[in-house]
Amino acid sequence: MLHTFTVNGDYLAFDSETQALVAMDYLPWRLLEAFDAFTGEGPDTAALTRIRLEFPDQADAIAEIAAEIAALRDDEALFAPPTEVNLEQLYPEKPLIKSMCLHICHDCNLRCRYCFAGQGDYHSGMRSLLSAEVGKQAIDFLIDASGKRHNLDIDFFGGEPLLNWDVVVELVDYCEQRSAETGKDLRLTITTNALLLNKEKRDYINMHFKNCVLSIDGREQVHNYMRPSPSGADSFAPILRNIKEFVAERGDKEFYVRGTYTHYNTDFASDVAFLASEDLQQISMEPVVADSHEPYALTAEDIEKIKTEYEKLAFHYVEEKDGAHPYRFFHFNLDLDEGPCAYKRLKGCGVGTEYIAVTPQGDIYPCHQLVGKDEFLMGNVSQKPNQLNPAITAQFADHLVPDRQPCQTCWARYYCAGGCVANHYQATGSLDGIYEQGCELQKKRLEAALWVKYKEKEKELAREQFA
Repeated sequence: MLHTFTVNGDYLAFDSETQALVAMDYLPWRLLEAFDAFTGEGPDTAALTRIRLEFPDQADAIAEIAAEIAALRDDEALFAPPTEVNLEQLYPEKPLIKSMCLHICHDCNLRCRYCFAGQGDYHSGMRSLLSAEVGKQAIDFLIDASGKRHNLDIDFFGGEPLLNWDVVVELVDYCEQRSAETGKDLRLTITTNALLLNKEKRDYINMHFKNCVLSIDGREQVHNYMRPSPSGADSFAPILRNIKEFVAERGDKEFYVRGTYTHYNTDFASDVAFLASEDLQQISMEPVVADSHEPYALTAEDIEKIKTEYEKLAFHYVEEKDGAHPYRFFHFNLDLDEGPCAYKRLKGCGVGTEYIAVTPQGDIYPCHQLVGKDEFLMGNVSQKPNQLNPAITAQFADHLVPDRQPCQTCWARYYCAGGCVANHYQATGSLDGIYEQGCELQKKRLEAALWVKYKEKEKELAREQFA
């Protein structure tokens, strides 16, 4: 499918099958837009008439450009037919678990207003800590369920995992022991709000964790309003200090700083710019997913503001790459040349088939966002033999290939794999539903990312020309 779009005044086209990205002047873009996005069938008489009226002195150019586009279509350089993918192609053998979100605790030392996890207790009314015993059972479950897979990922998650630090250390030791015993590569991530991230913990994480995700929402007034302490006190100053010290010590190891934008900061490009100005070079900013009745939920009126904001962010990102505070924005990191194949892109996160979440009680769910929903309880790590409820696994296997009709006709499907199933479910009450707001924002974010790739290539060619 060919997608034509504009970002920051530039006219672009992207072929979702070939990954071809083309920038052009308005006339060829206008003609390309008139071709059928799926079949490449040329513009009909009415469409051509409108274009000729728009460019009355360009009749010869219009005919020539239309012929060039048709030639590209015939060579399948543009309008390439879609890749047909089924579950058997994605998984020649049965799906195997390769990653786990391990809930170190269901408790938190912040009370973030938008928290999907019920501010730490996952809406259970009960705060709890993972025991080392249950944690080790979870790690063994992952190793057993992974079959022949070698690379396994575990995210130490919460709540706030640093509240249960002694168990974190014991489980890291156990992971390293089991890795040596089994030959598996257990790659560890920890997700933290950084409030307790002192020197001891920073040193330990830098030594043992492959990745670290640090939560901060940007500017002081934005962060303090959305992420207060249980007493209502501000949390911004100590969190920013701890994150800056961690990043300074992290070196070239993986991390990223993650924020959330809401109805209250639809100007979130300013939050990203602030984080960049503090030299927090790996940044992500995600839209809140919330019930529409919540005051911080994104509204229909917000969407157009947010689309403009993504263009503003893309412009800042490109300009700052040669500026005083260059950074990488998570969602602008596209590889159109050597990126994952269509099969891998369509798998998405592997919710419920390759990826699971485990609670402090050892209960297993398809992902961290579905924890506590009884209809998705898949088993418990203490059960022998280790197994997952096949009926629930099957539900999620059916959603790995975006076979819903809106996905079949969407140019962005290779980059969202049908979107977040948990978000679809929470927005519509059905795994088959569509979280339309999320889809709209995802597509605009991808357009901005493609524009970034175009501008980066443009700068690269300019440098080569004058080298």
